[in-house]
Amino acid sequence: MLSWRAKAMVGPIRWAKKLLHAAELVAEDVRAVCANDPAARSRLEVALVYPGLHALWLHRAAHAMWTRDLKLGARVLAHANRFVTGIEIHPGARVGRRVVIDHGMGIVIGETATVGDGCLLYKGVVLGGTSLERKVRHPQIGNDVVIGSNACILGNIHVGDHARIGSGSVVVREVPPEATVVGVPARVIVPKHARFDAALDHANLPDPVTDMIRALAEQNERLRERVAALEKKLGLAHEEPSFHLPYDGEELPRADGG
Repeated sequence: MLSWRAKAMVGPIRWAKKLLHAAELVAEDVRAVCANDPAARSRLEVALVYPGLHALWLHRAAHAMWTRDLKLGARVLAHANRFVTGIEIHPGARVGRRVVIDHGMGIVIGETATVGDGCLLYKGVVLGGTSLERKVRHPQIGNDVVIGSNACILGNIHVGDHARIGSGSVVVREVPPEATVVGVPARVIVPKHARFDAALDHANLPDPVTDMIRALAEQNERLRERVAALEKKLGLAHEEPSFHLPYDGEELPRADGG
């Protein structure tokens, strides 16, 4: 049996361990931001003026309240977090360690969403639900995933570890590990090994639709050349009607027609 003095020391020791663990998480978060943002000049600057970091810290407090069944207090704290940082994270969402939210204005993370360790989220990312049922209805993001600006991931789908989501993509299907997806709706880049390695290069991605159109145009040109060769060999006279592309060169025309 523990003496009354030993019992009295249990509480302070437990709190001291929790404080040490919290300090470790804070230091880990700051190091993660410094490693992923070339604009970060010092750890003090990161701790003081990075709203993405503040949003994560406030979310941890709100999530702790949520898991202790302090639902209203957790929602109030999450609402204050949204007001202060512009980042909306439901207190029920599970967010891992070393997550970096860069320029996080407009980010929305739903109640049943999960964000794995080491993920990098840019501004405007939405992890949204597609069901009114009270079940897991938000995305489950793996570890070390990069989600580009204004990307939307919708529904109870899994995004594999080390995947990359291109800026502006709308993801509605599962994403395999280490895959890169782009477009609306998002498609896996083919070949799958053709992925962007730099985490900050989330906007410099190929357009699979444009690539497909270009490939079809090249295939059509080769078929026309073969048909012309056959007609010449058979002595068949054929006058090719004039045809002009709506634009010249390899680049698609501008949207405004200029």
